Amino acid sequence: MRYLDEFGDPDLARALLDDIRRTVTRPWALMEVCGGQTHTIIRNGIDQLLPEQVTLIHGPGCPVCVTPLETIDRALEIASRPGVIFCSFGDMLRVPGSGRDLFRVKSDGGDVRIVYSPLDAVRLAQENPDKEVVFFGIGFETTAPANAMTVKMAQQLGLTNFSLLVSHVLVPPAITALMESPVRRVQAFLAAGHVCTVMGMSEYAPLVEKYRVPIVVTGFEPLDVLQGIRQALAQLEEGRAELENAYPRAVSPQGNPVAQQVVREVFETCDRAWRGIGVIPMSGWRLREELAAYDAEKRYDVTGITTEESGLCRSGEVLQGLIRPVECAAFGKECTPRSPLGAPMVSSEGACAAYYQFRRLEPAAVTA
Repeated sequence: MRYLDEFGDPDLARALLDDIRRTVTRPWALMEVCGGQTHTIIRNGIDQLLPEQVTLIHGPGCPVCVTPLETIDRALEIASRPGVIFCSFGDMLRVPGSGRDLFRVKSDGGDVRIVYSPLDAVRLAQENPDKEVVFFGIGFETTAPANAMTVKMAQQLGLTNFSLLVSHVLVPPAITALMESPVRRVQAFLAAGHVCTVMGMSEYAPLVEKYRVPIVVTGFEPLDVLQGIRQALAQLEEGRAELENAYPRAVSPQGNPVAQQVVREVFETCDRAWRGIGVIPMSGWRLREELAAYDAEKRYDVTGITTEESGLCRSGEVLQGLIRPVECAAFGKECTPRSPLGAPMVSSEGACAAYYQFRRLEPAAVTA
């Protein structure tokens, strides 16, 4: 059990918290970029244990949550077509489109299947040559190498009945957008360790230099998050802005060169719409033009779908760190995991889901 619980050791956590209390002399606002870190913070009450001067802001680091509504509707349209096997990770099935979700499509007769690896979708295409198999390829840089490999394998196997519906988003452009927002609140970032495991750290150095903002690469266990917070606060208090690695057991400066090469061979950078936020320039990946035969969006001609978000849902403001989930009037009322208005209520990394699951149901219960 040692390797399962050592990064949640309460004595070490208390020591880190004591060090943080000794360090902080003024108010600071830090953003954790990753939704997995948000869940660690809320599940363990880390935000409530920190000094009152420290505010943690939940960022747009849930790829399910930021997948645009029109992309969800495109997925629903494709999944509804006869002869299609639509494959997705389970997180996406409850994400609401304009009027339904993938579970509803499945209950109405669509062949929607949960897979545990994108390569499972390639296998289904091999086993079902009379069907069209589509995999819903979403995520940050973390999931991109495996999704890219599906295309390379489909090519190697000569499959003509496999395609990807792609909605990949990139972390560094999102940080840029947040730093250039007129309502910017963030003074330091906790960067997502799993993204940096793939991509390395070099993309963050220009952001640190340009915006004079500390960025600390951070893991996902309670002690990882506390260590990242401690290092970011030390920089702020000392007037420094540096790129630091608080997750060296998993992250190297160069990342994974093999994974990066696979991504470059399959994807190219593009502008991408983020649900609730809008278009962020050069913040996504799409299939390269020479691989258009594997692009489900083009194969099924669903590019013309337009959408309109719920007027009650304020998930865009949650994703930008402008409000906490409990500050949305629909939270826990019109919007629950059983009847979600927005993706952050049903994603396993969504901030709204974390607040609901761990009973942060009233504004008064939330402290900095």
